[in-house]
Amino acid sequence: MLDIQYYQPVDEINGFKICPGIYEQNGANVVSNKGVNFTIHSQNATSCTLLLYHEGEDKPFATIPFPKRYQLGRVYSMLIFDLDIKGLEYAYQLDGPYNPDKGLLFDKTKPILDPYAKAVTGQKVWGERPNLESPYRARVVKNDFDWSHFEESPLRMQDLIIYELHVRGFTKSPTSNVTHPGTFDAIREKIPYLKELGINAVELMPVFEFDETMFMREYNGQTLLDFWGYNPIGFFAPNTSYAATDRDNHEGTELKRLIDELHKNNIGVILDVVFNHTAEGNENGPFFGFKGLDNNIFYMLTPEGYYYNFSGCGNTLNCNHPIVRQLILDCLRYWVLEYRVDGFRFDLASILGRSPDGSPMTRPPLLESLAYDPVLSHVKLIAEAWDAGGLYQVGQFPAEGRWAEWNGKYRDDMRSYLKGDYSYAPAAANRISGSPDLYTVKKKYQGYNSSVNFITCHDGFSLYDLYSYNVKHNEANGWSNTDGTDDNRSWNCGWEGETSDPQVNWLRRRMIRNAFCVLMCSRGTPMFLAGDEFGYTRHGNNNPYCQDNETSWLDWSLLEKNRDLFDFCSYMIHFRRKHKALSGDVASPTSGFPKICAHTTTPGDRNITADTKYMGIMFAGKPKGSYYDDIVYLAMNVYWEDQEFLLPGLPGHMCWRLAVNTETGMCYQEHEMPVIKDHFLIRARSVAVFVGSPL
Repeated sequence: MLDIQYYQPVDEINGFKICPGIYEQNGANVVSNKGVNFTIHSQNATSCTLLLYHEGEDKPFATIPFPKRYQLGRVYSMLIFDLDIKGLEYAYQLDGPYNPDKGLLFDKTKPILDPYAKAVTGQKVWGERPNLESPYRARVVKNDFDWSHFEESPLRMQDLIIYELHVRGFTKSPTSNVTHPGTFDAIREKIPYLKELGINAVELMPVFEFDETMFMREYNGQTLLDFWGYNPIGFFAPNTSYAATDRDNHEGTELKRLIDELHKNNIGVILDVVFNHTAEGNENGPFFGFKGLDNNIFYMLTPEGYYYNFSGCGNTLNCNHPIVRQLILDCLRYWVLEYRVDGFRFDLASILGRSPDGSPMTRPPLLESLAYDPVLSHVKLIAEAWDAGGLYQVGQFPAEGRWAEWNGKYRDDMRSYLKGDYSYAPAAANRISGSPDLYTVKKKYQGYNSSVNFITCHDGFSLYDLYSYNVKHNEANGWSNTDGTDDNRSWNCGWEGETSDPQVNWLRRRMIRNAFCVLMCSRGTPMFLAGDEFGYTRHGNNNPYCQDNETSWLDWSLLEKNRDLFDFCSYMIHFRRKHKALSGDVASPTSGFPKICAHTTTPGDRNITADTKYMGIMFAGKPKGSYYDDIVYLAMNVYWEDQEFLLPGLPGHMCWRLAVNTETGMCYQEHEMPVIKDHFLIRARSVAVFVGSPL
């Protein structure tokens, strides 16, 4: 809330007392004891009018043109005195040239949403179509949440275990047993569960205001929506339909309360942000925002004025234009300052490195700005280092020493190796070791701290489905099973889909344990999809972006049905957090071992080849404050036959103890771990973990 003592009315328009506003404050901001300041800028507009609406009404109750002298440069700013924000909605109309060939689309008859809107109306009820004539307006928000007790999270990338979840899908099922299913508050009710699981960071799929109804359609008796939310309308506004209760003029309070409670329980919050496109689509899409503000600045356009489509969603934001770059920077700062988020995962982040003509840039100004911004200095920046235009930059992203990446090569190589494609052994050794072939300081990365390792995420098979289906089953999406990737690298363990065969089901469980165990024992930051820990299935749908139903809603009854799987995953998460050698947060080992090394069945043989069916990875190092080295040995047999291997020799005061055996499903507490002498017979398609322990 701004407190400006010396501003006084100098004009009156349509009954409203006004004066020139606070030009450096974008958007609408309450001015203490005065009124509301409205500021917007456009490079090509010739005039601007503010529209004021009563809540829910189609026509404005007031139109207030910005006087010409209220314009400084390209900025329009006006302070309106004694304006009650309760029940108030607002939009703008901008006049200017109309020349589609040059990308100029000004239309003074159409309401335009404030690009800095802190709350967006028209989408409060999930699944209810907005008024297409005037779909979106803004509300004035008071940002007065008490963060006085807040302390910045000490968690580093190497400390994190990331849990990716969809706000609505996480608790929408009646089986979730929460008070307000599908909301921010419902996640808050699940914090004790998250603590029991052991994760220390949640990655929320898009929470910016989006239009889930934009591509609404009926198919086979189901209403299909844009469920995932990669369809942004307002970058500064939280999705109002994710709120349990109306918080007019305090939109965002519920999300802030969730973030605050997560922080109090030592769980960080990463937002999945979409700056690569907007819901305005292409030439045939709606007109409510950037098209009517500065279309040829905010979007990448062809020389003929059409939209480049590197996002696969109709348009592409022109991220490296100075105006767009500033808006993105302002937005991220806002979410850090007003919501105290700990990091951002950037959807299709390679678009953020394209020039206005679409070509990749060597040092994109936007990525450089974000990397060196002082407000964002301790915030995690995570790139999905590819886009829908064919640009794939995993291991080549312009990282500036600050950016981490979703390591898509980890997903692909580990899926292949774990299902028995042992030709991927050399690649798997690299992935488990933190992908040193991809992330080096020379490439301006932070080494393995730049690798976010994952086997599953929202996009693709769940972990259960990865070992239940050979091919995708997306028929329910209505595209004749043509959507979604065909490169799943999955294995159905001998039967496609659900089966009552106990041998197939036991093998599937073992394969799930194998994958989760290896993920938690890999150098880099692990991430997994919510529900994987208790066998969440999408029934073979690897692209359920439109499924607002049981396909995408977590079935919490599976938690009790698959309690053994949950217990295994929770054990592995806590095991990782305890053994710092896995994350690399250790000094050089006193035992003389390397910090990490890969072996065949014989410890001295490090010749990992395309014929390596068994592989062992040993991690070693001296944790801070410890008298002993932390030594962990990960053993993987991806072959269909048992194999015997020799464990590396330990110093005389230490012995090997078995911590985990996925073949039996056993996870041993420290005082229960059996001593293993030298040789170990590892069963077919299984993983074992050993700990070097003092005698």
